[in-house]
Amino acid sequence: MSVQTKALKKPKLSKEEKRRLFRKNISRDKYLILMFLPVLIYYLIFSYLPMTGLVMAFQEFIPGKGLAGIYTGSWVGLKWFKQFFSSVFAWKLVRNTFLLSFYSLIFGFPIPILFAVCITQIKNKAIQRSAQVITYLPYFISTVVVVGMMTNFLSPSTGIVNQIIEMCGGKPINFMSDPSWFRRLYVISGSWQSFGFNSIIFVASIMAISPDLYEAMRIDGASKRQQVWHLELPMIKPTILLLLIMSLGNILSVGFEKVYLMYNTAVYETADVISTYVYRQGIDNKNYSYATAVGLFNSVVGFSLVCLSNGFSRKFSGSSIW
Repeated sequence: MSVQTKALKKPKLSKEEKRRLFRKNISRDKYLILMFLPVLIYYLIFSYLPMTGLVMAFQEFIPGKGLAGIYTGSWVGLKWFKQFFSSVFAWKLVRNTFLLSFYSLIFGFPIPILFAVCITQIKNKAIQRSAQVITYLPYFISTVVVVGMMTNFLSPSTGIVNQIIEMCGGKPINFMSDPSWFRRLYVISGSWQSFGFNSIIFVASIMAISPDLYEAMRIDGASKRQQVWHLELPMIKPTILLLLIMSLGNILSVGFEKVYLMYNTAVYETADVISTYVYRQGIDNKNYSYATAVGLFNSVVGFSLVCLSNGFSRKFSGSSIW
């Protein structure tokens, strides 16, 4: 080992010095730790602690014994998984869940990027802020309110949309009870509600690009389109990949609330997803072990997709979460 390498090597700390350094860091960052504690406690209670109940997926859970029944039920192995995959619902649920997430990803993911690029091109700051605020507001509207708005606007008798269709010579459409319209309504309403808020991180990434780079491209004669294509998009590529990986991990985790509020028996064919099926089996039918097994399958697939997409991203682009 060279003298220079030895000089750069950190001296080994004793246990007492490590403890002293640890206490010093705790004292220095005590306020940050206090701010982080509520978040840590929230995830411990509502995300990690419930994971202990996953053993129900491999047991014959007995509800009458309360929490003790989670660990005293008889083991049945993969019985519930086999029952799910052999049922007539398995393929339909996976298909519906995947298609809803896939369409939301395909049509909803690029919109915040395009909006961020457009909004940063506005030179008038007042107009820019107004446009941002207007597009952010729908995100804070309750899902119940959004579905209520859809129900009123799309009503076959009193809805404004069907009134316009009738004025144009068409026939009223019962949108909320037509299976062919369910996915379109879900994707369109979801994109409208979230694209403004989701664009915040892209706007921040674009605003962080050095003005010197824009000046250099302008000197070289680059047009606005060329600046966007050859500067802005490559610079925010890591952010795009990071959010894309996270979105792919949730491709089988369609939000339960909105689907549950929108669907009815007429649209089960295209609207019934894994989360609503788990709800019906676990809460309505009291089949807790079976519902846990289906939910565990959903989580494992989502985790696998995150790992796969992260690996592909790291291999082909050099950017990844870990």
